[in-house]
Amino acid sequence: MSERVVITGPTGTVGMALIRKCIEEKAEVLVICHPDSPRNHIIPKSPLVTVLEADLQALGKIDYAAETGYNIFYHLAWTGTCGEGRNDTSIQAANIRYTLDAVDLAARLGCHTFVGAGSQAEYGRVEGVLKPDTPAFPETGYGIAKLCAGQMSRLLCGQKGMRHIWARILSVYGPYDRSDSMVSQCIFHMLHNEPTAFTPAEQIWDFLYCDDAADALWLLGHKGQNGKAYCLGSGQGVPLKRYIEQIKEITRYRMMPGIGSVPYAKGQVMELCADLAELTADTGFVPRTDFETGVRKTIEWMKQNEKN
Repeated sequence: MSERVVITGPTGTVGMALIRKCIEEKAEVLVICHPDSPRNHIIPKSPLVTVLEADLQALGKIDYAAETGYNIFYHLAWTGTCGEGRNDTSIQAANIRYTLDAVDLAARLGCHTFVGAGSQAEYGRVEGVLKPDTPAFPETGYGIAKLCAGQMSRLLCGQKGMRHIWARILSVYGPYDRSDSMVSQCIFHMLHNEPTAFTPAEQIWDFLYCDDAADALWLLGHKGQNGKAYCLGSGQGVPLKRYIEQIKEITRYRMMPGIGSVPYAKGQVMELCADLAELTADTGFVPRTDFETGVRKTIEWMKQNEKN
């Protein structure tokens, strides 16, 4: 009997990579996506993939009673992830409710494990590497809601007899990433030899390629310890300036990067790096894709996407 997996929020860089991982592992996938999303067409066409269109508000009402026997539920969907939405209390409070609805749906589908996508924003500003037991003092509505959603969904999973794993994801990049993310913007502008603008770029940052993130989530669904939160990154903290310089070299950018032309944002996090010790000990996960390789793969996808 093949594995059966459910994924919400499938059309971002992590979701798409996780679908590809499931197909690679010969797992059947039920993909739950927003019915009006302009990105639904990118979901891989495969006999293993079933698409169910439903927005987050409808998770608690989905009647899929005839379909049981699913194993693992990956809840990646979230609204208000950028811009003013991150501090919109109504939007973020609703996300907590949607997460609990996802747990209910997972139970109705027969899942034994619920894996939720948390965020480094749950920690707030921290000096030093992030560990699962690093004290969490979130400063944004987004971070507060993610922390609450993780705790409340863990409680509900316990009540419903499901395993609960929470992955606090740092910075993931790769194909299907948002066009306004730091790595995507940098690659795009440098490929086209357009002016670029950055902060002084002294931040210590941790970037993880999407396929590695998918590998980690797959392993967490199978080997993660019930009730634990894990930090998910590459485990390598590098000054942001070095990442920018690497992209400049790979793209053969002919202009000078505008490093220092933009001031730091208020409350700028200056150090972001994951300690992978517990994740590796529990699941065996080790990132396989170095930053240069990940950037080259992202460039290849961007160029192919432009042709289409």
